[in-house]
Amino acid sequence: MRRLLQWLLCLIFLAVIAGGVAAWWLGQPLRMNAPTVELEIEPGTTPRAVAVDVVKSGIQTDARLLYLWFRLSGQDRKIKAGNYEIPAGTTPYGLLQKLARGEESLRAITFVEGWNFRQMRAAMAKDEFLKQDTAALSESELMNALGKPGVAAEGRFFPDTYTYAKGSSDLAVLKRAAHAMDRRLEQAWAMRAPDLPLKSADEVLILASIVEKETGKAADRTQVAGVFANRLRVGMLLQTDPTVIYGMGEKYEGVLRRVDLRTDTPWNTYTRAGLPPTPIAMPGKAALMAAVQPAPTKALYFVARGDGSSHFSATLEEHNRAVNRFIRGNTGQSVAPSAAEAP
Repeated sequence: MRRLLQWLLCLIFLAVIAGGVAAWWLGQPLRMNAPTVELEIEPGTTPRAVAVDVVKSGIQTDARLLYLWFRLSGQDRKIKAGNYEIPAGTTPYGLLQKLARGEESLRAITFVEGWNFRQMRAAMAKDEFLKQDTAALSESELMNALGKPGVAAEGRFFPDTYTYAKGSSDLAVLKRAAHAMDRRLEQAWAMRAPDLPLKSADEVLILASIVEKETGKAADRTQVAGVFANRLRVGMLLQTDPTVIYGMGEKYEGVLRRVDLRTDTPWNTYTRAGLPPTPIAMPGKAALMAAVQPAPTKALYFVARGDGSSHFSATLEEHNRAVNRFIRGNTGQSVAPSAAEAP
């Protein structure tokens, strides 16, 4: 009996020692081959294989010991597939928590207000951390993949910064941006002024894209929208340069000439009445709100002052004086009409 008691005490002592060693190991930073180790876990990878992948990634530990920890913790089946960044100082305990919670390494991409669809796709193509699933798709094929068949892609994505897990599909990012624009546009349409000369949310999007491109200073945004709203009400041509430039596409070389203003395209608002057929850029929230709540103004014209702001006029006579003051007076030569100026 005494010998049995001694054996029991010995086993308890060994268990305490083992527990202490295990607790010490779990709290010790793992040794790594680099300050940060990247770990990719494919879907369907077993916990044992995950432990092996951890070692292969550059973490210096015993894969069998790591797998034993996964099993004994009871969280081995909670480990999630994904791309992870394991920073220096990570312990075995912290490693398992990160993998079980699915705390993947995140990247971010920003779509800038005023960008067009071509610029947005170019930014995505340069992002080395995005999976390029849509690179070979045409615009129509891409919109079909997003569940928007027959819808022009221009302006349909909300400009914002989107975070994503490394290796995510570019289509997933585009879906989020498209959904964000749908939501913002719906909210703006619900808040439209009662006398707004626009028939649909799609027309709001088109006008907002023009306002986005025409506004140099935020303080002028609703005034710019007010000018275009007034012109739509009385049936005047919008005569806005950014639409002409958009219609020119790659033919535009940085200078807008009078001949360009007279060359007809579906987006030339000097030759065609009303709104163009599609947006010309991605409008932000402020431009959307300006389009549905334009300033109550009598202005029908505006011209750039040269400092980013605009001068607004109610009559053509006043506007021409402003053009002479802010443009012709500054250059000493005749220039093409500015935004919303009668040629």
